Amino acid sequence: MMTLPFFICAAALYSAWRGHRGLAALLTVIAVLVLFVLFRLHATDVLDIDL
Repeated sequence: MMTLPFFICAAALYSAWRGHRGLAALLTVIAVLVLFVLFRLHATDVLDIDL
């Protein structure tokens, strides 16, 4: 799950290298949104620590 943004960024780099600038920009925006969602889920997760 956490590797999803990296794979999306790799696809964006590949599409930019192939000359598809619009697709690369769209994939970059999607990768940033996925990072925000994953950060939101991870940062608000409750730690189950029993002291």
